[in-house]
Amino acid sequence: MRRGTLDDLAAFAAVARSRSFTRAAAELGVSASALSHAMRALETRLGVRLLARTTRSVAPTPAGERLLRSLDPALAEVARGLAALADWRGAPSGTLRLTTFAYAARTILEPALPGFLLDHPDVSVEVIVDDRPVDIVAAGFDAGIRFGETVERDMVAVRVGPDLRTVVVGTPAYFARLPPPATPADLEAHCCVNYRLLGGGGLLPWEFAGEGREWRVRASGQLIVNDGALAGAAVRAGAGLGYMLEGEVADDLAAGRLVQVLDPWCPPFPGCHLYYPSRQVTPALRALVEALRWTGGGAAGAG
Repeated sequence: MRRGTLDDLAAFAAVARSRSFTRAAAELGVSASALSHAMRALETRLGVRLLARTTRSVAPTPAGERLLRSLDPALAEVARGLAALADWRGAPSGTLRLTTFAYAARTILEPALPGFLLDHPDVSVEVIVDDRPVDIVAAGFDAGIRFGETVERDMVAVRVGPDLRTVVVGTPAYFARLPPPATPADLEAHCCVNYRLLGGGGLLPWEFAGEGREWRVRASGQLIVNDGALAGAAVRAGAGLGYMLEGEVADDLAAGRLVQVLDPWCPPFPGCHLYYPSRQVTPALRALVEALRWTGGGAAGAG
């Protein structure tokens, strides 16, 4: 590989992800004109146009998109290898600030965090639980934990839990009053308990996939909440159908207190991931990542 090509490829990935020479240049600490010149030189060497430029925007070409898909995991692996050197620069110490949401706090951090603190007495951890999306860089967090599909592509993401499913459930008494829905479209005739997303102010859409299509249902009902426990209590009391994580209602389903419907339309989705900016990782954060990393046999701290 020609000297400097790896740097140019990393620079291309920054431009392609941000779709802006200005933002990518600020991230890389170079001028926008120098970055543009480097990209043209890279395209000349490769003999392929990677970026489509206009006077107002820049975006990867189909060839650029394909290259970016190959580069992202490779660059992430390089970043992890470099970050791992922190293990040789001293014992974990200092303060870590984490942002997460209630489900991850309960199932990932609650079981694992006490043991981590006992194993690393020089590390202090501050956890802020907030269901709203958070810009961890702007808010001064070292890392966050969210569902994998919501993590930004420019973050380093480490799986800390298995895939999950959201299912639709109701009580036997509820279904004695109304017939079970056969398709997601049938939910229009049902009373559903909705969850309010505080960040954007909208309602959490009920998402389904099956028979070669995807569904995003705006379910209606008498109750809207922003607390999962309250929503679950209403569903278990028979006040409406709930759109809930499968693990949260597993005992109720097994005992017959709740009945699951629309199962073929409820595919799994990426579970919880710890994520952080692709910058130098402190020994303390590296230790936390390893303590929470999911190995396939059950997440560290998964419930």
